[in-house]
Amino acid sequence: MTHAEFVAALGAGKLPLSVDRRLAARHLNSRLLMPLVRLPLLGTGVALALLGWLFSALALLAVAALLPWLVARAAPQMVLDEAFADPERFAEFLDNGIFRLD
Repeated sequence: MTHAEFVAALGAGKLPLSVDRRLAARHLNSRLLMPLVRLPLLGTGVALALLGWLFSALALLAVAALLPWLVARAAPQMVLDEAFADPERFAEFLDNGIFRLD
């Protein structure tokens, strides 16, 4: 499948491919540098807890804990959007097995 066929099929709503959620989430986690985002959030949450700001600390720790789940949940749509915009990304996703042709 070429990128032009992919764009046409996506526009028509007849997309003959499936997205591997696990691989898409792994791709986005590495691309968004999630550990570099989560570690400061966790550190700030611990610092706030030590300073006595418990509710703020719990909220920040909850965000840091839920961030990978939120990214994994949104990953298939984000990968589709990336592939729709860029033919090179589409080819990369096909080669890496993130997209499977049905």
